[in-house]
Amino acid sequence: MASSSCNKSFCSNYMLLKPEECSVSDLARILFSSKNLGQKEFVDVDTPNEELNMTKEPLSRRWVFFISILVQKVLIKIAKPLAGFGNTIEYWLNLQNVNGGFFRLIFNSLRGRAVVPDKESAAYLSFIGNLDKRVELDFSKIVEEVEGRRRYDEAISIMAAKAAYENKAWIETTVNQHWKMDFVGSYDFWNDYQQKATTQAFVLQDKNVDPELIVVAFRGTEFFNSDDWISDFNLSWYDIPGMGKVHAGFMKALGLQKSLGWPKEIEQTDTDTNNINQPSPAYYFLRKLLKQLLEKNENAKFVVTGHSLGGALAILFPAILAYHEESWLLKRLGGVYTFGQPRVGDENFVEYMKEQLAKYEVPYYRVVYSNDMVPRLPYDNLTFMFKHFGTCIYYNSLYKKQILGEEPDKNGLALLLFLPKMLNAGWELIRSCILPCVNGWKYQEGGLLLFMRVVGLLLPGIPAHCPQDYVNATRLGSLKTSQSSKRLA
Repeated sequence: MASSSCNKSFCSNYMLLKPEECSVSDLARILFSSKNLGQKEFVDVDTPNEELNMTKEPLSRRWVFFISILVQKVLIKIAKPLAGFGNTIEYWLNLQNVNGGFFRLIFNSLRGRAVVPDKESAAYLSFIGNLDKRVELDFSKIVEEVEGRRRYDEAISIMAAKAAYENKAWIETTVNQHWKMDFVGSYDFWNDYQQKATTQAFVLQDKNVDPELIVVAFRGTEFFNSDDWISDFNLSWYDIPGMGKVHAGFMKALGLQKSLGWPKEIEQTDTDTNNINQPSPAYYFLRKLLKQLLEKNENAKFVVTGHSLGGALAILFPAILAYHEESWLLKRLGGVYTFGQPRVGDENFVEYMKEQLAKYEVPYYRVVYSNDMVPRLPYDNLTFMFKHFGTCIYYNSLYKKQILGEEPDKNGLALLLFLPKMLNAGWELIRSCILPCVNGWKYQEGGLLLFMRVVGLLLPGIPAHCPQDYVNATRLGSLKTSQSSKRLA
């Protein structure tokens, strides 16, 4: 977390949680003491908001602080072992992949011919990639759709959002050889607050459609990356003048500059961000790259996409473009497609974005699958008031599509729904066996995902966040758009 001295130089209204400065006794006092949390060391507050500076804290507010800080403290403590465990799991999964499965690996090992996986190769898959190994695009039914181009963009977007989790060689091979599109680049981006590269994205060009389409895909929450999960559970925010309160962690990941905020221009490198010690921040590099690509074709459009944390960065990207009055780029933005996206800002931010998206006629589709926990974070309640907006395309566990203002159980905290969620997770496990029989082998789920389905019997929101169901939803979801869908979209 940034210190208050860094915050005040560009923003006079903010609230930052600092779990690393919250002791166990402090954590207990959050629940059992009604004193103002804004006076605690682990809450850095500078705001005129009366609620945040009131003498007594209501239990509902203290409970939300408790959960947020507790989860973050646990994630901070287990960051290194969690990353090490994740790397071990990934390596073991890829060791089986390159040797043709577990039994083939044993056979090769006995003969001394076991193949060792290369982490930089096009064959190496992330943990997310091992959950769903599908590579090919599927446009077989989109031509029948009245909204064919939107469905086409959505189908590319979810596959690009899934591919963003992989290494550069894998993405390049997939884009060029399997999708028959042009790979522009895969990049690591600098986080000025963490003083390291924490954000990844890649860019492709689809010249097979008219107009030409450029896709920017942000990498989402990596399963064993504590920093990513901390961003999802963190309730910190900055109040940007004219824009509203925006999630602090997401802005830092996109390119917020320490002590400067969002200057329109910064000094940045022109070289490939994979090959320098301090790569450029995501927003500034991608803005410049898009201008260069779009200038070559006056009819070309671009879309921005991402799954999970990547979805938050995807919708925040045009927000900062609007903040900098980048009208030329916004007029070329063909849409924003997010999948399992967490909330980004408050009601003022929502109104700001509605106005900007309407002004430039930018469609924004927020896809949510069933009981996915991440779209229900950070909380939308009387304490923090994080809000969703845009066209919410909600799919239930039968992949039936609805257009809603908000996903059901919007904060995921309704205790009465926990048992139904567990039963639904049981159905999802059964469905894993049924789906390939009905829709073909492309929908067969591997052992890792089946294991995640079993975990979902106790923690229903975790497997529901996996890209597998988002890919299935875009392919198997209802093709005919209801009248309400047309009206809201």
